[in-house]
Amino acid sequence: MKTLLVSAVALIDTEGRVLLAQRPEGKSMAGLWEFPGGKVEPGETPELALIRELKEELGIDTWLSCLAPLTFASHSYESFHLLMPLFACRRWDGIPVPREGQTLAWVRPQHLRDYPMPPADIPLIAILRDWL
Repeated sequence: MKTLLVSAVALIDTEGRVLLAQRPEGKSMAGLWEFPGGKVEPGETPELALIRELKEELGIDTWLSCLAPLTFASHSYESFHLLMPLFACRRWDGIPVPREGQTLAWVRPQHLRDYPMPPADIPLIAILRDWL
């Protein structure tokens, strides 16, 4: 089974809310909510992949020094195994704007479970909630 490395981030605003993005129609798992991020390309570190993905998907800039490793997900789907480091980030330039058809929501940690998520993301909720 192929292992897919995907990097994700919990963007945390000054009110302690976390940004979730809803997968747009036409993508696998459309309609589910997830932490922003994406695939780590060959030659990239998970951190550099996040910096690139945040620019492409949300139009914001952040830096290596602002990405704190928090936890990770390891989950087997039908056709691949997902390994997903989750970083916490409280500092960035710009206002997140959905650039790829996704819907965005700022969510208080205690309400994260109200949003349907892919199976790999669900165990991250409790860790994030306890940490915040």
